Amino acid sequence: MNTIARLVPGLLLAALAAGCASTHGLSTQASVTDPNALAASKSLQGAPQSAAAWPRADWWKRFNDPQLDRLMDEALAGSPNLRVAAARLRTALAFTQSAQAALYPRVDGDASVTRERFPTNGLIPPPFNGTWQTQAQLQATLSYELDFWGKNRAAYASALGQAKAAEVDAFAARLALSASIAPAYVQLQHAYLQLDVAERTLAERGQIYKLTQERFAAGIDSRLAVKQAEAALPATREQIAQLQETIGLTRNQLAALLGEGPDRGLAIGRPAPDALAAVEIPSNLPVELIGRRPDIVAQRWRVEAARQDIEVAKAQFYPNVNLSAFVGLQSLGLSNFLQGSARTLGAGPAVTLPIFDAGRLRGNLAGRDADYDAAVELYNQTLADALRDVVDQLVSFRSLEEQRAQHAVADATAREAYGLALERYREGVGNYLEVLTAESQLLAQQSLDADLRARRLNLSINLARALGGGFEN
Repeated sequence: MNTIARLVPGLLLAALAAGCASTHGLSTQASVTDPNALAASKSLQGAPQSAAAWPRADWWKRFNDPQLDRLMDEALAGSPNLRVAAARLRTALAFTQSAQAALYPRVDGDASVTRERFPTNGLIPPPFNGTWQTQAQLQATLSYELDFWGKNRAAYASALGQAKAAEVDAFAARLALSASIAPAYVQLQHAYLQLDVAERTLAERGQIYKLTQERFAAGIDSRLAVKQAEAALPATREQIAQLQETIGLTRNQLAALLGEGPDRGLAIGRPAPDALAAVEIPSNLPVELIGRRPDIVAQRWRVEAARQDIEVAKAQFYPNVNLSAFVGLQSLGLSNFLQGSARTLGAGPAVTLPIFDAGRLRGNLAGRDADYDAAVELYNQTLADALRDVVDQLVSFRSLEEQRAQHAVADATAREAYGLALERYREGVGNYLEVLTAESQLLAQQSLDADLRARRLNLSINLARALGGGFEN
């Protein structure tokens, strides 16, 4: 042991000198962006702010639709995609457990019995040469790597970072699923609203067709007007069939998102009318967003894992120092196997120092540096995209409110114009072209109303998703 104590300091000094020289010129280049450096105050100016505006994990309940709540609960409980994310998390945790095991000593047991004929002119002396003999061994071995340079600790920290990222990814998968179900559900509602417009249109066009026939019989209108009014009926029925197809396809889509077959979609009824609270954004948005968006948090953990991988690569430039010890029984012939003379034991260190590797270690470290830079820049881009995502929803909300205000005026005007045109047509003063023109304008506004309602719901969904969907780091 005294000899070992004298050798270790010299080895350490030599390794430090060699390591510092070998890693010269290798370093990372990227730096993590400060969220305060991303200017967004002007873009957020005027938007209502609230300290409690962050969405909850069950953010979809603000739509006040019990059927949607049930669909979400069913999907989150049995979705194959979520089970895949959970399996990936278990895989990451298993790697973490393996990396953690390297921090502790290892004990192995070995037992063997071998029947062997020794050669006459071999290394085994008489009387055993040229005979069949049985070799028996029972041994326990203790090995432990002295982690002087922190290689194993850094590997464990890297694996832990990846596991943390996988844990956040599991929530991100949950958010992605809920943010896919909600828009599909809104699409279903939108199709129903458009179907209402088409069915009302069919009924009104049926009445106009009868009125046109009466005017033709009275000699007021031409046969052309009758055919025009008649042609509008199958065109409307075609639109109704298309909307019914959309409803069926959307139900199938929702059933698949639930992890069920198409028959499950048949039980999905018409969505409830939308009822939403006013849109607000959280105060101090850029700074708090880094802890609320799962994609940002997961990427930040990957940055930390990449940094630890650099430490692992650097530690490989230095010597590995392993301690090992063994104790057991070993004999030639089973008759002496349990005798005290069969005892064997030993202990000692093993030092491995890289001297010449043709640049393998430098290449490995350069690769880890590049991986870290890529992870940092991906984090920076993710942060910028997340902030843009939130602002995009607010910009669209502002535009939507203006569109809804203009739509209200246009819809009222179109309804009045259609009523006047229809009244003139009944009285024999107007013609079918006036009715057709007014009807087209009214239908456009009714269809736009359904579009704007669906757009408002989708923007609410997108804002909840952009704000992290209730994730808390």
